[in-house]
Formats: sequence, C-alpha cells, structure tokens
Amino acid sequence: MLDEKICKLRQKLNESIMKGQDYNVTYKLSVELDKLIAQYYKKKLRGINKKIKIQKRR
Repeated sequence: MLDEKICKLRQKLNESIMKGQDYNVTYKLSVELDKLIAQYYKKKLRGINKKIKIQKRR
C-alpha cells in the first residue's frame, strides 16, 4: 500500500517537473514524497528490528 502511494506520488512529481509547473507545486510534491519514503523505511526497520530480537531470544 505504501509502495503504491510512493510510486503514484513519484509519477506526479516527475510529471510536474516535465511540465515545468510552478516551483511551489513541485516542491510540495517532493516534500510529500520524502515523508512517504521516510515512513516506508521506518516500517522496514521496525520489521528488521523485530526479527533481530526474535533471533537473539533463541
């Protein structure tokens, strides 16, 4: 789900750049994309940390 949002927003950002839209529009899309990517990595890191904790218990 988060992957799909990232892909769609990345596509919007690319279109904004290619069309030469107003800087503020492009900047806003870029910031939103950065936030989604940060959420994605936080989620992935939580999963990795859980796996590490489970392995340490064994």
